[in-house]
Amino acid sequence: MASSSLFNPSFSTLNPKPRPFYRNPKINHRPLPAIFCTSSIFDPSSPITNNNSPPHPIKHRRPADENIRDEARRHRSASDDRHNFSAKYVPFNAGFDSPESYSLDEIVYRSRSGGLLDVLHDMDALKKFDGAYWRSLFDSRVGRTTWPYGSGVWSKKEWVLPEIDPDDIVSAFEGNSNLFWAERYGKQFLGMNDLWVKHCGISHTGSFKDLGMTVLVSQVNRLRRMNRPVVGVGCASTGDTSAALSAYCASAGIPSIVFLPANKISTAQLVQPIANGALVLSIDTDFDGCMKLIREVTSELPIYLANSLNSLRLEGQKTAAIEILQQFDWEVPDWVIVPGGNLGNIYAFYKGFKMCQELGLVDRIPRLVCAQAANANPLYLYYKSGWEEFKPVQANSTFASAIQIGDPVSIDRAVYALKNSDGIVEEASEEELMDAMAQADSTGMFICPHTGVALTALIKLRNSGVIGPSDRTVVISTAHGLKFTQSKTDYHSGDIPGMGRFANPPVEVNADFGAVMDVLKNYLLSIL
Repeated sequence: MASSSLFNPSFSTLNPKPRPFYRNPKINHRPLPAIFCTSSIFDPSSPITNNNSPPHPIKHRRPADENIRDEARRHRSASDDRHNFSAKYVPFNAGFDSPESYSLDEIVYRSRSGGLLDVLHDMDALKKFDGAYWRSLFDSRVGRTTWPYGSGVWSKKEWVLPEIDPDDIVSAFEGNSNLFWAERYGKQFLGMNDLWVKHCGISHTGSFKDLGMTVLVSQVNRLRRMNRPVVGVGCASTGDTSAALSAYCASAGIPSIVFLPANKISTAQLVQPIANGALVLSIDTDFDGCMKLIREVTSELPIYLANSLNSLRLEGQKTAAIEILQQFDWEVPDWVIVPGGNLGNIYAFYKGFKMCQELGLVDRIPRLVCAQAANANPLYLYYKSGWEEFKPVQANSTFASAIQIGDPVSIDRAVYALKNSDGIVEEASEEELMDAMAQADSTGMFICPHTGVALTALIKLRNSGVIGPSDRTVVISTAHGLKFTQSKTDYHSGDIPGMGRFANPPVEVNADFGAVMDVLKNYLLSIL
């Protein structure tokens, strides 16, 4: 009898192409240095001597009166602090040795010139350990409950906030989100055999914002323990940022304040900060107006700013890029398509991929595509002008409400990422993004409108031949479709004028056997 593909080492059931199972033969998987072996839970330097001698000591359940923080503290040793990994704020696009720099323990959001800041890591210290060490370290932490490494963000702690004490970390074990092969959608609608969706919406509060918020709120927790003047944390939001902020602050017992544009977010998004106890201000303006107000407020009151003007969040968001490489067994995809509004996330993906390249985990980075809604498309217009002059726009209403932003804070970051990744910017009309969402849903997905924007960009790039049929392409799904059920309902019920190409409304039928049979017969005839 032929052996099952599950036991065929040349085939992975998660991958449409025959690829190495678990380990890439191009990569030298070496044991970790002793300083990273911080617990008896996993010691990757232990040799396998024979089949009867397990390489790692058997771990017994922790004492009944000990939680996972206590357990991690007990296993922590002096060796954990021997490294000299560090990070600091510098002006965006400056080097690590910039004469202007700030400790991450300072409360600062802008450079002296008023520009953006960036978190830079001491790459020389990180480069003392080669790519094989980092791959082994990150792989060793996947799927564990060891604090704080069960988080997809904090499993890369040395690259995120290397100096934070694990006791200060606020985490819901976010990250480690699903990367799935969109087999039917790719083959049937795009003629692609290697299309993947990274579903960052499968997370604690239902969006990718959790990745950044665990980092920011953890640092706030540290600052408060250091008696820094932080009474609460505030943000302007189009829905997902406020949900993440309120949840993580509630977990740590830190007050949160959110500014929301009135009547411009979904009910599901509104109820999240309310349920988590945030002070919610519904303001008669758009996101850009809320952003202006929160910046003014945080300059006057001891409220820590949580928007992506604060570069700490991007340190968590960049780990999604590292996760993608991990999930592909450290092979680099050809394209990554990211929806863009305030534009921090496209830079975060670039940053994650670039760190992996610079530290020897991979030898190249993917090309990036930023996808914008046509009703809020300042980056797209800037790109189409040949990067001549950036002009903010008045953002019009869009079903992709989280990216309804006309004056993005991270415009310079996004341009830098796109220029350095040979990137592209595309846009999607309201009809295009809703049709793309409905078409994808019909193949078993349940995506948000923002992912519909990204899929529209993919459709256009496939139709123009820019993306090839065999190009490994990853679409970033930024939020869960359950946050946007009203727009889906309106689409399928025909309540949106001029839309509904792929609508699938329910069929009303009398409680009569004959009537039901007539409907079923007509349906079966239509699909045969």
